[in-house]
Amino acid sequence: MIALFLAAAALPTAIDAERAFAADARRRGQWTAFRATATEEAVMFNPGPVNAQAFLKGKEDPPQSVEWSPSQSFVSCDGDTAVNHGPWTIAAGQANGSFTTVWQRRAEGWRWTYDGGDGVKTAKPKTPAVRKASCKGRPNRVIMLPQPSATADGKINERSGQSADGTIAWSWTVDSANTRRFATWLWNGRRFEQVLNQTVPA
Repeated sequence: MIALFLAAAALPTAIDAERAFAADARRRGQWTAFRATATEEAVMFNPGPVNAQAFLKGKEDPPQSVEWSPSQSFVSCDGDTAVNHGPWTIAAGQANGSFTTVWQRRAEGWRWTYDGGDGVKTAKPKTPAVRKASCKGRPNRVIMLPQPSATADGKINERSGQSADGTIAWSWTVDSANTRRFATWLWNGRRFEQVLNQTVPA
């Protein structure tokens, strides 16, 4: 456990964290790796939103892990928050699609707080494209994001977040049909620019 803590703390970027996450899934098992790197409040989808730690508790690893790698990374000015996007595949390409992960660098290292996949194929470039938020004219958390709300049975159906320095923000919503919408905005020095906008059917 100490070795894992030191390894996670030493990773310089969210791309490194994503790659280490995927390698850990292949080595130790998919859900084992997911549990080890998720925050307590992390959310994933099955097909509606679920708390990742509660959902994965005691869940057996599949015989073969999904393989994935980031092709895009949108990063806050301070470098401590990122939204990664890229392709996933399993069973020698028999199934594939794309994933999106929100990463936060904490005292214990990089941890993911949102993970969503879909069946939309996306290309894997040789080098991930990194786009970093501007550090000029830093916003005072001025972007308007949806506030968390819950359905009648208490399930959260939307949530949003923003980096500590306010330069990257994201939100997700899920409707009654479990169609998921996810968006990311990056500060460009003058305003927030939407850099990712996804609609994922259940």
